[in-house]
Amino acid sequence: MGQKINPIGFRLGILAPWESRWFAPTQKYPQLLKEDIKIRDILMKKLRPAGISKIEIERAVGKVKIIIHVTRPGVLIGKGGSGLLELKKFLMKELKIKDENKLEISPMDVRAPDLQAYLVAQNISEQLVRRLPAARVMNQAVERVMQAGAKGVKVVLSGRIGGAEIARREWKALGSIPLHTLRANIDFAIYPALTKSGYVGVKVWINKGEAKL
Repeated sequence: MGQKINPIGFRLGILAPWESRWFAPTQKYPQLLKEDIKIRDILMKKLRPAGISKIEIERAVGKVKIIIHVTRPGVLIGKGGSGLLELKKFLMKELKIKDENKLEISPMDVRAPDLQAYLVAQNISEQLVRRLPAARVMNQAVERVMQAGAKGVKVVLSGRIGGAEIARREWKALGSIPLHTLRANIDFAIYPALTKSGYVGVKVWINKGEAKL
């Protein structure tokens, strides 16, 4: 079972927390869900230079709190907090929020970027777009993740790798990735690489070790 579904979804409520934490009546639920998707789409593109890995959204009565996990918080915050104020004004305009007290942005520092599956997949994708050899890119990524302290890592590429005529699937793994064990803290991410030959899918699994349930 653990092999067939998203490893994070499989562990929701046990090891993995929900990235959107709020409750809404049936009539408002679709509207708030669309708003969450819009927030994530906007911030993932806008804050890419800051090394964004995850966005968490919490809602209370009439208030939205956005927790942004970044590897370079200085890029997000800016000089004297100017970047954060600019971002807040931009989001207030996009979400049509008039009272600034109803929106809170909280940056969180990511200590080990090489243990974040999303950032590793994004890095692999960027190198593939620059037409670097896929085997070398995978080997370097896997070694970096293991050196950062992971218990295991697996990288899978699918598509016309290296501009080949026929699409294929290649993978590289080190250590152990026990997907069926709920106590294993597995991080997972999918990131597409748009190469000249078409899309190459990048999947990354990182085993951060066993967690105490």
